[in-house]
Amino acid sequence: MIERLLVLKLDAVECEAEACLNGMPIARAHPGQPRIALPVHEYTLSGANRLELVVWPHPAAGTGSPAPSPQALVASGRAAAHARLLLPRVGNAADESSARTLAQLDWAPAAGTAFEAPLSLQVDVQLPVSFPRWRWLEAPAVADPSGLPAQAVAYLRPLADSLAAGDPEPFLTAVRLRTEEIAAAYQQDPREATARLRQHLVACFEAGRLRWQPLDALLLRPVAGGRLLECLSPEGQPALCTETDDDGRSLALPLRMAFLESHFYVLR
Repeated sequence: MIERLLVLKLDAVECEAEACLNGMPIARAHPGQPRIALPVHEYTLSGANRLELVVWPHPAAGTGSPAPSPQALVASGRAAAHARLLLPRVGNAADESSARTLAQLDWAPAAGTAFEAPLSLQVDVQLPVSFPRWRWLEAPAVADPSGLPAQAVAYLRPLADSLAAGDPEPFLTAVRLRTEEIAAAYQQDPREATARLRQHLVACFEAGRLRWQPLDALLLRPVAGGRLLECLSPEGQPALCTETDDDGRSLALPLRMAFLESHFYVLR
C-alpha cells in the first residue's frame, strides 16, 4: 500500500497562476479557486524533474493560435503565487507544516515592481521516486499539429456518442494505456481502476448527465514538449465536457493524446 503521496500545491493571491511539472500543465489557480492541491505521481520522473510556476499565463490555446503579446504590469504588493511539491504521508494534510517540501517557487513582488506577463519561474529538482518510464516520454513531438483538430474530432466524437448512449466501453478502451499507467503510479490494480471508471460513467448516464458540449471548435494545445496534445474547448476547458445539469454540475474528461503513425493514443 502506498504510504506517501507526492502532491503539488498551488496558491494564487489576487492573480492567476499555473503550475507545470515536466512540461505538463497541472493546475491553474485564480481568485475563484485560489488554492489547489493534488497528487502528481503520473507526471513525475525518476531523477531530474522541472517545476514551473507561470504568473498571469496566457489563456490555454491550440496550435495555430497566435500567442498574445506580453503585458507590461506593475505589482500591487498584494498579489502573490506559490508552488510547492510536498511529500505528506497518506491521510495527512498536504501542508508545509506537516509534509516534507521537495521543491518550491515563490512570486511575491513588492508594490511598484514592474514585470511582464506571463512571468515564468522554474526550478529543477531530483525526486526520490522510482516509477516506470512513462509512455508519453517516448512519444514523438508533433512538428505541426495545426492540421490535426478535424482528425481529433473524428476520433473523439464516437467516444462521446457511445457514452451518451450509455456504453462506456469504447471510451474505456481508448484510455486503457492511461488507466494502466496511472494505476501503476498509485500502486493500484488497473482492472479495479477501470471498473470504478465504468461504474462512474454508467451512473452519470443513468442520472441523465451525459449531454456533451459540441466538439466542432476543438483546440489542441501542445504540452510535454509537443509530445502530447491536450484537447480543449475555445475557453480552455477540457473539450470532452458535458452540458451543465439542473444542479449546476458538469462532467469533464481531460484528454492528452500522442499522435503516432496517423493514430491518436490517450496517454494522460
